[in-house]
Amino acid sequence: MRKTLSILVLTCLSILSVNAQKLENSTLWKIEGNHLEKASYLFGTIHITCDATLEADVQKALDETSQIVLEIDMDDPAMQTKMMGGMYMKDGKKISDLVSEEEFAIIDALITKEVGMPLKMVETIKPFFLIAMMYPKMIDCPMQSFEEELVKVAKEQEEEINGLETIEDQMQVFEDIPYEDQVADLLKTAKDNLANDKETFAKMLKVYKEENIDAMIEMMDDDEDSSIAKHQDVMLVNRNKNWISKIGEYAKDQPTFFGVGAGHLAGDTGVINLLREAGYKVTPVLE
Repeated sequence: MRKTLSILVLTCLSILSVNAQKLENSTLWKIEGNHLEKASYLFGTIHITCDATLEADVQKALDETSQIVLEIDMDDPAMQTKMMGGMYMKDGKKISDLVSEEEFAIIDALITKEVGMPLKMVETIKPFFLIAMMYPKMIDCPMQSFEEELVKVAKEQEEEINGLETIEDQMQVFEDIPYEDQVADLLKTAKDNLANDKETFAKMLKVYKEENIDAMIEMMDDDEDSSIAKHQDVMLVNRNKNWISKIGEYAKDQPTFFGVGAGHLAGDTGVINLLREAGYKVTPVLE
């Protein structure tokens, strides 16, 4: 449950986009230069997928590095408790405070069907997390996760797992985005009974398999009315900028394998470009 919850949070945070400069089709990138003694690697993951098999080039990068750094430390025993504490709206807010009776009924029908309990029982949970509870229903296969696979590798190789940010940092993102914008997304999901979400996930999985990180961004930027598009600074840009110095610190300490959502890689404020601006040589690992 702890890892599943964290994956849902990561997925919430990775369905986002920015204007992109064209990059090679690759989800694995090598980080060198800027006084690094040995190379590190940057791997773009997709947090929910049908097949989280690690390809040979990713396995090789894992063998050449001595620690794994994800968006958060997924091996933190306190992670579930911290996440649970950040899932609920503050000041006694409820979904029924944010929508009309008719809209509440529409959302209630979906939550009851897909989550298995009436909305009244979970209406104090932030709307983003109610959507996240339904992510496994949006893909036509048993859910797998690259993060879980990377954690397994770290344990097998007896390597440390660290994070670029804390779980408190991630949970704050969902506090900084207005509840009204979040519930608008939830209502949209409920009105078409997950149809658009399922279509989006199917397309995202296809694009990810092609390793086309630019296309992922273009696709995820289609819906200008979504709260994700409106709050890209909170969801993506600020986090990417905060990660660069931390990536440098980890990489200078020892060769490191970084695994973050593929939506963070491309774009002018994507991790690849920001690392290059900071003086690192970042090149695709192409098969």
